[in-house]
Amino acid sequence: QVHFVESGGGLVQAGVSLRLSCAASGRTFSDYAMGWFRQAPGKGREFVAAISERSGTTFYADSSKGRFTISRDNAKNTVVLQMNNLKPEDTAIYYCAAGGLVTGQASLYNYWGQGTQVTVSS
Repeated sequence: QVHFVESGGGLVQAGVSLRLSCAASGRTFSDYAMGWFRQAPGKGREFVAAISERSGTTFYADSSKGRFTISRDNAKNTVVLQMNNLKPEDTAIYYCAAGGLVTGQASLYNYWGQGTQVTVSS
């Protein structure tokens, strides 16, 4: 069992940056691949980025490439999503999740945080 708490969201203007953090507690953090997903009002949960247990592999949605960077610090039980050049279409609740595979399919993740709101104004 593992629990996550996301932080770092907020209301920002298009073109600026945000750094989202996900703090883990419970069993060994490094046992899990980690992903970031987002969900906008009226839409399904959308994959953003994922990273393997020891940071050897990363995987990004096309909309994230070149703007977002996922990283993790297993010593601090933390995964980070650095979001640059934010756009209004990035507005969503952002969730971190843990699973056994670096994947963009939400159903393959086992544990989820409660989310943090990101709102980007034009």
